[in-house]
Amino acid sequence: MDNESSQIDTINIIIAGHIDHGKTTLLYKLSGKWTDTHSEELKRGITIKLGYADTIIYKNGDYNREEKGSPVRHVSFIDAPGHEMLMATMLSGAAIVDAAILVVAANEGIKPQTREHLMALQAKNIKDIIIVQNKIDLVDKITAQKNYENIRREFKGTIAENAPVIPVSAQQGINLERIYEEICKIKTPKRNPKEAPLFLVARSFDINKPGTNPKDLHGTVLGGTLKSGILKVGDRIEIKPGLMIKESNQIKYKTIKTKIASLHKGSRKVEELTPGGSAAIETELDMTLGKTDSFSGCIASSENHLPEISDKIKIKFDLFKEVLGTQTSQQIQPLKTGETIMLSINTSVTVGNIVKIAQNVAEINLRIPVVPLKNSKLGIARNINNHWRLVGYGELI
Repeated sequence: MDNESSQIDTINIIIAGHIDHGKTTLLYKLSGKWTDTHSEELKRGITIKLGYADTIIYKNGDYNREEKGSPVRHVSFIDAPGHEMLMATMLSGAAIVDAAILVVAANEGIKPQTREHLMALQAKNIKDIIIVQNKIDLVDKITAQKNYENIRREFKGTIAENAPVIPVSAQQGINLERIYEEICKIKTPKRNPKEAPLFLVARSFDINKPGTNPKDLHGTVLGGTLKSGILKVGDRIEIKPGLMIKESNQIKYKTIKTKIASLHKGSRKVEELTPGGSAAIETELDMTLGKTDSFSGCIASSENHLPEISDKIKIKFDLFKEVLGTQTSQQIQPLKTGETIMLSINTSVTVGNIVKIAQNVAEINLRIPVVPLKNSKLGIARNINNHWRLVGYGELI
């Protein structure tokens, strides 16, 4: 990325929707990068973990990513899993984005997972949504029109009621410039670089190849997004809740402190990280500590800036009218004292028991502690027929 393009606004956009509606192919066409790099994902043809791809949108009369004209926007795309069993991962992805592309296949229409993903976007307070009516090449004009009318009817009264609907064939690369155009219309959220840094960790990994010379080894890498503040190479940071350790048959969490070895925004190396866009922090931690996303759900900040972790929280919540993601509609019953629920807070997922409830405020004892940042948006899921189903949303108070 050159100096001119490094000055443009960055936004994070999640690609959401049903499992077979062409999200990953669409992301490849929009960014030029495949995000399914995990071997199990390639084998099964679905997205299991969050995938990332960055691109710069240019304008030269029309919008493009072929570097024609002037750069107008840097976009970090996040590919969310569409499978119902991976809803928690999708919610974690929704926590680190500013806007969403919701994909609906023109030959199949709206599916239960489409509705559930829309509710997840609402739970995480994402209001800028672009609806892509994909696979338009597989249907005739009348079917496409009916599909469009159905999308408008189905999304009436939701956060996507006034969202643009763009007919697209991702496979054929048709109408992608209209998606770029809508992306460039989205207002960049206000970021505050003067606040304490808050880096939401969505992934953690070891980037070293087998056989790497010891002097060339890299430390654990944290992947996610910087919500506020500034981080620089050489800064000391703390990571909370940190590492889970077992002591005398008890599970405890240990805050980890380390130094930033290098910073990456999208595909480029930077000396300073500012809010927005997907980013990676290479730390001085042993590379084995970050394997298998062990720091996923954590928050990183300057030392002594984060509150103490807590396994007791209070939330203000609202419930949806019906359970989504299932073939049959089912009314959502009120939350009850003693009930076990799953909460998605920022990029963390935890389970807890409701100990007290009054109107739309609940006190919850958590099994996995969280960093209790006030006003953090959260999704609430309930175990229905052995599946965690999204039933509401709220915030920490």
